[in-house]
Amino acid sequence: MSKHILVVANQTIGGAKLLDLVRERAKEPDTSFTLVIPMTRPRSGYVIYDDAVRDSAQVRLDLTLSYLRGVDVVASGELGDEDPYTATLDAIDEYKPDEVIISTLPLSSSGWLRRDLIERIEDGTGVPVTHVISDMDADGLPFNVTLVVANVTAGRGTLRARMKEVAAEVDDMLFIVVVPLQSHGDGRAAAVARARLGNTLDKMRREGLLVAGMVGDPDPYTATMNALQFYKVSRIIVSTLPVTRSGWLRADLITRLRKASNIAVEHIVAEQPAEAAS
Repeated sequence: MSKHILVVANQTIGGAKLLDLVRERAKEPDTSFTLVIPMTRPRSGYVIYDDAVRDSAQVRLDLTLSYLRGVDVVASGELGDEDPYTATLDAIDEYKPDEVIISTLPLSSSGWLRRDLIERIEDGTGVPVTHVISDMDADGLPFNVTLVVANVTAGRGTLRARMKEVAAEVDDMLFIVVVPLQSHGDGRAAAVARARLGNTLDKMRREGLLVAGMVGDPDPYTATMNALQFYKVSRIIVSTLPVTRSGWLRADLITRLRKASNIAVEHIVAEQPAEAAS
């Protein structure tokens, strides 16, 4: 008899305890999962960009699905309503799960628990609910994440080559690629950034890299710090033009990120395109 399990989580979607439980449940024959991530707005910056809000949630979903599928878990996923209660009820109505697994931060830092989410779901649906508490700082992740920040240099071979080296050095390495918006003065910033991101992810996936990506705040510092709230990353790679052409370097981006994040920040200077070098 087949079994379907609904998993609802936000910041803890990649938590080791949650994914350990999913892998344990997946040992039962014919068990499949649907992951739902309620969307959350970034803590700072241009929160008016609805696409950026969706992207940040989609990144967490894509990376987690990539990991689960890599360990032979049958899983799909979607983004849900910003309210976790509504997101969960909508998914229960759609998928009729046999069980709901809800993952939260510890009580001291969980808004979901302060709103009695677990009890409300149990009382309102009658579906068995399993609650997983994930302390992301203490438990860590079962995989490694590198955050890559780039704009016009995102598709350059130098960056992809370094990412392949990192992937070869560390098992289960996943990459989040953030492309900050860049003003064009004609309202095309979001479209240009999204096209650049899509082309970049396609190139990286063709080379065997496990990647997900998002368009970020126009300020690369804010875009990076917003991304760091969603996953515990092991390193940051920032790709720029040479110092004579890079506004990011003139704004001392690398030093500021090292001080603020306490994470190893690697700087890659992109090679010149062939037509520019001739």
